[in-house]
Amino acid sequence: MADEPKSASAWKREFRDRLSDSRAASLLGGGERRIEAQHSKGKLTARERINLLFDDGTFREYDTLKGHRCNEFGMEKTQHPGDGVITGHGLINSRPVYAFSQDFTVFGGSLSETNAEKILKVMDKAMKMGCPVIGLNDSGGARIQEGVDSLAGYADVFQQNVMASGVIPQISVVMGPCAGGAVYSPAMTDFIFMVENSSYMFVTGPDVVKTVTNETVTQEELGGAKTHTETSGVAHRSFQNDVSCLKAVRKIFDYLPLSNDKESLPWKEPTDDPDRLCPALVHLVPDDPNVPYDMTAVVKQIVDHGDLFEIMPEFAKNIVTGFARMEGRTVGVVANNPSTLAGCLDIDASVKAARFVRFCDAFNIPLLTFVDVPGFLPGTDQEYNGIIRHGAKLLFAYAEATVPKVTVITRKAYGGAYDVMSSKHLRGDCNYSWPGGEIAVMGAKGAVEIIFRGKDVEKETDNYTERFANPMVAAQRGFIDDIIDPEETRRIICDDLRMLESKKLENPPRKHSNIPL
Repeated sequence: MADEPKSASAWKREFRDRLSDSRAASLLGGGERRIEAQHSKGKLTARERINLLFDDGTFREYDTLKGHRCNEFGMEKTQHPGDGVITGHGLINSRPVYAFSQDFTVFGGSLSETNAEKILKVMDKAMKMGCPVIGLNDSGGARIQEGVDSLAGYADVFQQNVMASGVIPQISVVMGPCAGGAVYSPAMTDFIFMVENSSYMFVTGPDVVKTVTNETVTQEELGGAKTHTETSGVAHRSFQNDVSCLKAVRKIFDYLPLSNDKESLPWKEPTDDPDRLCPALVHLVPDDPNVPYDMTAVVKQIVDHGDLFEIMPEFAKNIVTGFARMEGRTVGVVANNPSTLAGCLDIDASVKAARFVRFCDAFNIPLLTFVDVPGFLPGTDQEYNGIIRHGAKLLFAYAEATVPKVTVITRKAYGGAYDVMSSKHLRGDCNYSWPGGEIAVMGAKGAVEIIFRGKDVEKETDNYTERFANPMVAAQRGFIDDIIDPEETRRIICDDLRMLESKKLENPPRKHSNIPL
């Protein structure tokens, strides 16, 4: 007797069972054994990372059932629902954000055609909705079995990175391998965070380096977190483990606007009195211009609750960049740091600060600049490696910026570096000096030796110091708006930022400027 045909309800029950199995498989990624291998390396899984990144219960996943379409090399026999990347949207501190998290337990997190489509979907949605996108990178690279389809996927992601630049904030978190062409997507985003001893980035790996240059180098030495946060400047921060790294991502997200729409700038109810005096500032900066001090201590006295989230704190320490709040509103801080290289501007400091200034300008974040700079770092190394071109990047960034710009000279402002550091001449809105400020072409001793050719050096140095080693001439010329008492700095800046909220300034129409890259 022939089997009776299944009823419609039986077919639907079977489908629901298959659907349930596929969803369960999607949650497991590459399976228990590979999850255990991931944990044995001290790494969280892609899904665990998502759960830590987002507010509890807010993440909404897309394309959980999507699978690859590759039929080469027996790939059709192995399918993992989701295809090695988790994508979706949710809330971080009650604010919306899109994200993708590569799953190393599925084909080593390799990028396939469909994998790239999932990433592109969240990036496209993020741009349409005006929300940031966060990428958690843990991938072995292109899926070799898919050949050029995988490479095309990378190029599509790169193009979307460029289209999103300056429109929505993009944050890359490297939590495992990121090698070859894959490195260029994080490189084009706004911020890169890395995890120590488990993440690395390089264009060519140690084996290729050994073959081509005969250099022996480990993955960690070539492209680890320490290398990229201290030496290359590719990454902005590094952290001991996945948990602390994701916690920091949540923190920086708190400072950022959702998009380049000025209305999306975050604001917190101020709990630090904007009129608070800062008496410690009177003693933090030594009178002797040759005595170093830590500028971060000065900045923390002024910003809300002393909270400064530094960007690239281990790279080019002669300049400080970071986010803070003034009266509850996000500000970008740029400050020379005399504790390293006397606060001189060099190639690394110029590039570091220029990139930060341009980010702030793109996303309508006001800039606070604290100046104590003796000039540009001299030497053949700097000249041969292009200090002229690289220094011009910072000059260009400040000159082009249309956001509110408030500048305070705490001690020295010498030579061209005075001009570069958000001076009044570069459309600075509010420029001040403390009474101990020195605004001049160079220090008194050097100037006297040139002007008087070594005659009466001691006497003329005293005369020069009395005449120029103070901010009076700059104030008389209108190059600074006032000479202010250090302890009044916070109150004055808060008042200025309130007034500057309605600032309107536009650059001339053009396709784009041509910054000296």
